[in-house]
Amino acid sequence: MEAIHQILQRAKERAQASSLPYSGALTPNEVYDVLEKTSHAVLVDVRTHAELALVGKVPNTVNIEWAFYPGMVANPDFPAHLEMQVDKEALVIFMCRTGGRSHHAATLAASLGFTEAYNMLEGFEGEANAEHQRTMMNGWRHAGLPWSN
Repeated sequence: MEAIHQILQRAKERAQASSLPYSGALTPNEVYDVLEKTSHAVLVDVRTHAELALVGKVPNTVNIEWAFYPGMVANPDFPAHLEMQVDKEALVIFMCRTGGRSHHAATLAASLGFTEAYNMLEGFEGEANAEHQRTMMNGWRHAGLPWSN
């Protein structure tokens, strides 16, 4: 079994290779491993309440909407909610549908002084295939990791 420091080192190398402004980028399987191996890691799902209700959610996450449905209007209170709900010293991992909003959330968290901010690559649903279907190629659900309706 791979040690948590090896997983995080690989995530940090990805961040450095892509000049990301936060600590690292993790695959869904790596996120699951980190969450299983340490109690000080927090998974923050930044998808909308509609996405959580209609598509599914990961157990034991903090949910803070990055933007509101419909219209995907930016949540002006995101920074305040994040600071109220997550310790700045925690290992915090951000997740969204495909990895875009979570990238922005991790960037913001790093700028707010979160010392271990990570983005989950691929997101909950993953990339769309040629038929515009998600969960078929990659992402949390495609990896068979725990989720519920």
